[in-house]
Amino acid sequence: MKITGKARVLRIYIGESDKWHGQPLYMAILLKAREMGLAGGTILRGIAGYGANSRIHTANILRLSEDLPIVIEIVDSQEKIEHFLLVVDEMVQEGLVVWWDAEVVKYAANASPSA
Repeated sequence: MKITGKARVLRIYIGESDKWHGQPLYMAILLKAREMGLAGGTILRGIAGYGANSRIHTANILRLSEDLPIVIEIVDSQEKIEHFLLVVDEMVQEGLVVWWDAEVVKYAANASPSA
């Protein structure tokens, strides 16, 4: 797959302990994005954060949280992201979902992917 030019970035903020049908929500979202053929996605684990309930979640050893913030970023065309958002809306029960337009400068893969 080759993408250049206009794209959309979808960013999803959830908690590490959030689940979807028994599996971590962040992995369920990433796997669904791949299944639907989106260009790429990344899961980032935060060291601290808070959301709508204003409760601090942190990796601080004195206040260790089992629900660290998770950010999922997915990039593809506006049309594919808008279609995927219908799935995300069903999956994310608590969190924040935002998007913005972007310009893809380079998107490339190795000619022969390794296993």
